[in-house]
Amino acid sequence: MNGEHRTAVILFGIALAIAIAIASVTTLERTDTRIASNGAPAGTTGLARPHHLLDRAPGQEIPAHQ
Repeated sequence: MNGEHRTAVILFGIALAIAIAIASVTTLERTDTRIASNGAPAGTTGLARPHHLLDRAPGQEIPAHQ
């Protein structure tokens, strides 16, 4: 490798290391490290819950609670 290519590779390596460092810091700043819980986060309407299968034909009225 001659001097020009070596300098270009070194500069590219330095630029890549700086970009990775900045990306890592940015990612770590935005990461929320709270412990997970079963409660719904504030501002959400809740999680979907399983429903019983509908035991009726299309067009048939929905039966009252059993």
